[in-house]
Parts: sequence; structure tokens; C-alpha cells
Amino acid sequence: MVKITINGREMSVPAGTTILAAAEKAGIPIPHLCFLKDINEIAACRMCMVEVEGTERLVPACNTQVQEHMAIQTNSPRVRQARKTNLRLILSQHNSNCTVCVRSGNCELQRLSHDLNIHYQPYQVQPERTNVDLSVPVVREASKCIKCMRCVQICDKIQGMHIWDVAGTGSRTTVDVSYNRYLKNTDCTYCGQCVTHCPTGALTVRDDTNLALRALADPEITTVVQVAPAVRAAWAETFGLSARQATTGRMVAALKRLGFDYVFDTNFAADLTIMEEANEFVRRFTHRGRYRWPMFTSCCPGWVSFMETQFPSYLEHLSTAKSPQQMFGAIAKSYFAERIGVDPKKLFVVSVMPCSAKKRESELPRMYNDYGTRDVDLVLTTREMCRLFRSDCIVPADLPEAEFDSPLGSGTGAAVIFGATGGVMDAALRTAYYIVTGQNPSADAFAEVRTGAPWREAAFTIPGAGTVRVAVVSGLANTRRLMEAIDSGAVDYDFVEVMACPGGCAGGGGQPIHDGVEMAASRGAQLWKADAKSSVRFSHENPDVQALYRTYLKAPLGEKAHHLLHTDYSL
Repeated sequence: MVKITINGREMSVPAGTTILAAAEKAGIPIPHLCFLKDINEIAACRMCMVEVEGTERLVPACNTQVQEHMAIQTNSPRVRQARKTNLRLILSQHNSNCTVCVRSGNCELQRLSHDLNIHYQPYQVQPERTNVDLSVPVVREASKCIKCMRCVQICDKIQGMHIWDVAGTGSRTTVDVSYNRYLKNTDCTYCGQCVTHCPTGALTVRDDTNLALRALADPEITTVVQVAPAVRAAWAETFGLSARQATTGRMVAALKRLGFDYVFDTNFAADLTIMEEANEFVRRFTHRGRYRWPMFTSCCPGWVSFMETQFPSYLEHLSTAKSPQQMFGAIAKSYFAERIGVDPKKLFVVSVMPCSAKKRESELPRMYNDYGTRDVDLVLTTREMCRLFRSDCIVPADLPEAEFDSPLGSGTGAAVIFGATGGVMDAALRTAYYIVTGQNPSADAFAEVRTGAPWREAAFTIPGAGTVRVAVVSGLANTRRLMEAIDSGAVDYDFVEVMACPGGCAGGGGQPIHDGVEMAASRGAQLWKADAKSSVRFSHENPDVQALYRTYLKAPLGEKAHHLLHTDYSL
């Protein structure tokens, strides 16, 4: 332990502790913009400068370790002046038109400007020129970049994709796409982790809310919206609702208030995905010699993009099942359109997803239908949905609860856990066990895949089939390590679930942003609790899914099911 004094307060902290961590332990806030614990501790922003007695220069708190008897002042006149000067210099290169910035009200730079009482700018403002490309889901506005390097470090260390890098020298130094490329010409998976860790509006997910409003206002169009399971665990954070108020029913009511003709649950399509994917796995597992191993889940578009560019020789290992989002679109524009007597070309399907990569997925040629249109016409993130609520003056807390519409609005506990890492594997194994044995296992028989390291392994015995070796991984850097281990023969699995975002969809790139706080674990815990409380916890017991097969699809992996619900990921 090291004895130090912070602002006259004596305390002891472990050797190796940074000044920032010591101050945080003492309840003393030190402002910062670039710091992310264990990821970005490079003191780039210079906002965390503090004064150390006996040291001539101010030192950055985020990467300066405490020393015995160190006396620290975190808010001396010299420190305050230095912070103001540093922040004004940052603002001199920043587009501060906050009123039209999507991060206004949730921007660390804006908050610090208020907190440091900055009301005028003595320096000439010269923002970097911006060329915005709206053809891709992730949008960069150079004029709002503060060179904090968070995006570089997140992409390098957490996702391992190395999309962002430092460009230029001297006063022209900036952060841009690596190797002087356009984002659309890189291997970016559009996971959006750089967006959720950006402290300003320099990186955002393309806003498509106006397209939704246009469809809602068109009397010739029937609008259908589906909501992913991870959305319900996060949307209410935007409005500061209590757990009692943050119900799925209020979210549904708000969507109906917006004007959607039908509000459905992606949980229905998640159950449908399990029906197809579990049957596909059982077919492969019981005919091992015909296939290459392991079989990978295919519901995460960021992961599929990663596979396409980084490990293309493994594409045939992917389940051919579409993601729940795309299965829903296919069923909505076939089965549901027939049921309500609407021309599929007049049916506008909107997805509300926790994910930015879903925007790209819906635009892929392989996701078009027989009518030449997209199965999913528009994808909105959780953040976009909440912005629509605000723009329409909707106060969710005041709304009476509403139910999802039928028949595509039902879901089981197995479906809701799709939003948490390990959930797809757990749900698929429940139904695979039933397919092989004709009996349900305990709904918690596969709980081993739910928690643990980001890359975890387990083995389960299914009577009549044998032992199934599985792995669950989230985060693309972890995924790369897993794939390299598979490729080298160091590990051997039968079934692998991959989620591009750490913690799964709950921590997706389209979820509400809380700077410096990772929410995937707490949101995922909500989904596991919802599963535990569900009256039906097996996808094959969803009555509406059973009716869909009985009256329309006929059988899992059947001709019609294969045509609508499967694709070729090698195309």
C-alpha cells in the first residue's frame, strides 16, 4: 500500500494505482475525455491534468501511478486554467453546432464545456473538413473528432479489425480510416463499437428515421415493425424509467402511438430461427461425414461479415438459417401479407435492432425476395426508435401498456435470450435435445454456456446422439483467437455461437450510450430473468410457430421453409 494525499485528504492505495483511480476511490471526480480503463490510457486529451507537489509540470492522472507520500491537487487554480486552455484548444477544431448533433445532451465534450464554465472561445475555430458517406451504416464526421483515439483502441484491442488509425502529421494530425481508404472499402463489420465508445458525435450510426416517418405518413403503405429482444432491455434507459415503468408493453404502446399498423416481436422469428437451426444442426450431427465441422450460428451479421473477409474458407460451416430479423421479413411479406390480403410490395417492414450491422444485412442482395424488394425495408437502432418517440412528443411512462399484435407477436423464453451471449446456443440445444429424444430437457440443462469468460466451452450429452462439444464467444478479437485455434487444430467443437459485440446484442452498437460504462452484462441479466419467468421456455412449443408450420411452411428444413428462411452465405 502507498500513502498519498489528495486535496488534503490522506489515504492508502495499492502500489501501481493511477492518480485517476485513487481519486475515484476517494470520490473525487477528475474530468477526462479519452480515458477507457485498460483500453485507452494514453492521456491524449490532457483533460485529467493534476498538480503534484514538488513536480514542475502538471501530470495526467489517467496514466501516472501514485508514489509514496505523493501530494496531489486535482482542482488548483493552475489545474483549472490548464484544463480550460486544453478544452478551448480542442473546441477550436470542433464543429460545435450542438443543436443539430445527434449526441447533443449525451456528449462528454459538451458536458465538460458546461462543467468547466466555458462560455466564450478566444481561439479561431477551424474544424476539419467533413465528407459524410451515408452509403454505409457507420458515419464519420471529421469536424467533430477530438482525436481521443478511443475508436482506434476499441477496434484494435476489442474487435481486432484495425479499421481506424492516426493520419497526417503536425496540425493536420487526425483519426481516419486506416491506409487512406474509404470505410466502404475496408473489412469493417459495422458492429458499431467505435460509435458507442466515441465521446462526441464524430462517429454515429446513419440516421434513417425520416424514411420511417415517410412510410408512416403514406396511406398506401401498411407498416409493420418488429422489435428485437435486446431492445426491451435497454430502450427505457434513454427516458430514465424505473424498472416498474420500463415495460415491454409501454414500448409497444409507444410504437403504436407513432402510427405503425402492426407491432410484432422478433422473438417470434427467434423461435423460428431455432426451429430451423436446431433441426439443421441435428441433421448435420447425425450425418457427420457429409459436413465440415464445427457448425457456426449465423444470426449475427457482424460475425458473418467477419467470416466473409477474415476466414472465407469456413463459410460453408455457417448455418444456412437467416437471422431472426430476415426470417421475420420473409414471413411478413409472404405468410402475413397473404393472411391480411395486402400486396407484399405495399407492406413496409421496419426492424428495431440493438445493432448497426443489421442495416447492412437488410441491404444485401441475398436478402431480397421474389418480388425484387427487400424482406426488411428499413432498420432502426434502439437509439433511433427513442429519438422518434421524442420527436413525436411521446412520454412512454404515461402510456397504458399494449400487447404485441398476432400472430407474429408471440415468443418464448428461449427467444428472448437471443439478446445475450450464450442465448442462441442455449435455446438451440433445448430444441435439438427435443428433436433427438422427443422429450424436453430441463430448461436450465445448458446453463453452463450462459456465464463465464468471453470465450467459453462446454460439452453436453444428448441421449441417442452423443456428446456435443460447444463453444460460445463474443467480441471479434476473441472470435479471431477462437478461429485461429480451430484452424490450427488446437480445439475441436461441434457447434459454436459467435456474437460480434462483447456481451452479445445487449451491448450492440445501436444501444443507448453511457460513456465509460459497459451495460451488456446488466442488460443480458434482464433477458435471462425474463426467460426464467416465461411460461413457455422452448421454441418448439410456441403455438404460433407451430401453426405457421402446420398451415404454411409444413416442416422445418422443408422446401418452402428452405426457400424463405435460408440463404447461401458464400454468395
